[in-house]
Amino acid sequence: MPSISRRKPPWLQVPLPGGDVHHDLKRSLRARNLHTVCEEAKCPNVGECWSSGTATIMILGEVCTRGCRFCSVKSGNPGGILDADEPKKCAEVVRAMNLNYVVVTCVDRDDLADGGAAHFADVIRAIHAEKPECFVEVLTSDYQGQRDSVAAILEAAPDVFAHNLETVEALTPRVRDPRASYRQSLSVLRMVKEIQPDRITKSSLMLGLGEDENQVRTTLHDMREAEIDVVTFGQYLQPSRKHLSVERFLAPEEFDRWAEEARSLGFLYVASGPLVRSSYKAGEFFLENHLAQKKALALRGVMEV
Repeated sequence: MPSISRRKPPWLQVPLPGGDVHHDLKRSLRARNLHTVCEEAKCPNVGECWSSGTATIMILGEVCTRGCRFCSVKSGNPGGILDADEPKKCAEVVRAMNLNYVVVTCVDRDDLADGGAAHFADVIRAIHAEKPECFVEVLTSDYQGQRDSVAAILEAAPDVFAHNLETVEALTPRVRDPRASYRQSLSVLRMVKEIQPDRITKSSLMLGLGEDENQVRTTLHDMREAEIDVVTFGQYLQPSRKHLSVERFLAPEEFDRWAEEARSLGFLYVASGPLVRSSYKAGEFFLENHLAQKKALALRGVMEV
């Protein structure tokens, strides 16, 4: 039986990162000892996004307490260490780069009682205080299903709450760390809607790990049952030889088909393509417009009272 080729198809070829804005953003982040998931997870869109002045800031350090088999972020024990100045530093970067939409994500911090939720909330508040007009999307961990931690994040009023299922239920034990589970992740996203029904929720699926169509379809129905508003689909890419291998490269047309099916189920927005990632700007333009309209309506309601 012939072996499956792991050579990337033409639609996955991307230019090397560069440009003045890219270098300015990198200097601004390094000067404050901040990290980005763009670099740590070896995102293929780092050149495009950074050159347009968009980045996903990764907080709570660069060492994750979990070891998912798809992810290249460092694993280990951070020993409870936190940078107390990190909220201020994140806000400074948002102001310095004049960002109108920022995504803040984090490593998992199972070494902290609240999973780092209070610190995450401080980051959101600092950004709001420094640049109130900036929309903040958060991409969080699962906090081991702790409702208090989810509520702490929501109290800081992020505009979008994202948490990734990553893959279908059957593949989750092989793909993700044993402390993560498909049902636990769904429960976190369901909690968000229970606590704040109007909050926009978002999740992401990597394709090409060996899932079949029925499994993807079931996952989409599970997402809608949990009232998830936004879904993104992207191609899984192997970060290194020690990580899970790619089982299949999906053609762009297949991503288009999944986007169409997801829209038919009633998702508020769908971003789908080989290079799409959960934090990719494909959804930001729509969400920024949607959130601006939402805030304008809220302001109008206050003025009419």
